[in-house]
Amino acid sequence: MRILFVTSNRLGDAVLSTGLLDRLIRTHPDARFTVVCGAVAAGVFERMPNLERIIVLTKRPFGKHWLPLWAATVTTWWDLVVDIRGSALSWLVPARRRATMRRVPGHKTAQLGAILGLTPPPLPVVWTAPADHARVAALLPADRPFIALAPTANWLPKIWPVERFVAAFEALSAGNAVPVVIAGPGPTERAMAAPLLAALPGAIDLVGCLSLPEIAACLSRAALFIGNDSGLMHVAAAAGAPTLGLFGPTNPVEYGPAGVRARAVIASGGKMEDITVQQVVDAALEIQTPARTMPGRRD
Repeated sequence: MRILFVTSNRLGDAVLSTGLLDRLIRTHPDARFTVVCGAVAAGVFERMPNLERIIVLTKRPFGKHWLPLWAATVTTWWDLVVDIRGSALSWLVPARRRATMRRVPGHKTAQLGAILGLTPPPLPVVWTAPADHARVAALLPADRPFIALAPTANWLPKIWPVERFVAAFEALSAGNAVPVVIAGPGPTERAMAAPLLAALPGAIDLVGCLSLPEIAACLSRAALFIGNDSGLMHVAAAAGAPTLGLFGPTNPVEYGPAGVRARAVIASGGKMEDITVQQVVDAALEIQTPARTMPGRRD
């Protein structure tokens, strides 16, 4: 059985689609999967089981990126095409069955689940390898918990002030936890993370130095993740970290972090400056569990 899965160019949406893929893998354990995604999201799928091929979709003006993608997929007879983009491609390649995006109210995972009629929708997952865990184990403290801080975002109005990241970390660490600053690759991400690294000179700097599977392995060990609405927030929730996603001008109803121990912290006035440190501290204590107690709390 061969399945074509067309997912998003964006990291966050691609991560949210992993729950749907995971359900398909479990339902069809002998199937071979081809995943279409953007370059920034390709690492999400590198370790997935039953992967036959990743096709990276490079956007071109006037939709010219669809022609080479069609050429790469039209010669295969697909048993199932799942297209979360709702593009015409799923109708232009030979397939026994097609399932495309349906707009339904609620969270993005509900929209994705509706593609296959899944209620409740499956939660996102991460796929890692032992080498990913070995790499991050060499970078992280062996004897102390750590709090992951993700201070970047794809536009400035989504960024919580640096001094509040610092204050929240200090309130939650009780002098025991280590701050780990995490961000994507490139000079823009480095520039956005630099003020937080400067304010926390003891922080472990993991900005731009990990692959996506390694980031997932790292966040699976975090005592807590605090970050702006971003793709890394979705990776953290999917990895099982207690995750706080900070939302100002964006929509937490549709794009809040999806995980067993994840929640959105929402700005009352729609601006990131409206989120108080106390809101974040209170939310962090609410999502703690006995299995992964916050460093500053003793039960």
